[in-house]
Amino acid sequence: MNTQFNQQMNQQMNQQQMPAPGQQMNSTQMPSNLSHGGHEVFDVQEVLTSTIGVLDQYMMFRTFVKDQQLLNILDRQYSFLTDQYNILCECFNTGSKPSHGTKVYNMQLSNNVTYGFKPSQPKKPMQSINEVSDQGISGHMLGLMKSQATMLTTASLEATNPVVRRVLADSVPNVVEMAYELFLYQNQHAYYQVPQLAQQDMQKMMSGFAPANGQPQMPQAGQMYQN
Repeated sequence: MNTQFNQQMNQQMNQQQMPAPGQQMNSTQMPSNLSHGGHEVFDVQEVLTSTIGVLDQYMMFRTFVKDQQLLNILDRQYSFLTDQYNILCECFNTGSKPSHGTKVYNMQLSNNVTYGFKPSQPKKPMQSINEVSDQGISGHMLGLMKSQATMLTTASLEATNPVVRRVLADSVPNVVEMAYELFLYQNQHAYYQVPQLAQQDMQKMMSGFAPANGQPQMPQAGQMYQN
């Protein structure tokens, strides 16, 4: 009975502190758990929903993985993403710092990339569930991480709550690292081949830019409107 009464009182207090239609309010005048802009709420909801989708798909992928190296990558990324999901949920609900900060994901593969292109069988849609392969699963995982990186970046650019914004922004490099780890796995197994341009063409493009040296002559602010 007391719990229900407290919940009702908290709800009434929150309603009283919310601005009336047409009225503005500073974030310091609002309870932490309500200091979210409407755009932020939609973006974070999308990020959390997408993360659930990634975790669910990783769990389904696990039943098909044959290669132990890929299985290790999947398990480590699943565990890290779960923790990342939990702290985003926490600070989104409270508006305050989560129980621990954003951790750093460290991949276990080397940065050695194999360049070149060799002929392979043309890709085509599967005709049977028996055709599920480590190549296909790792490709799907890479696609999911690329989408997550874009979504987290977009959400972090316009989040109004400083804690939520920090968690979103700090999560981006981790997802980028996961995507790169999957790229390296695919490259090492010749699933993701990396052709190069002719050396002469590549050199021309690389030398096509020069640093900005010297002190720029900046125009006066508002000069265009003084005439």
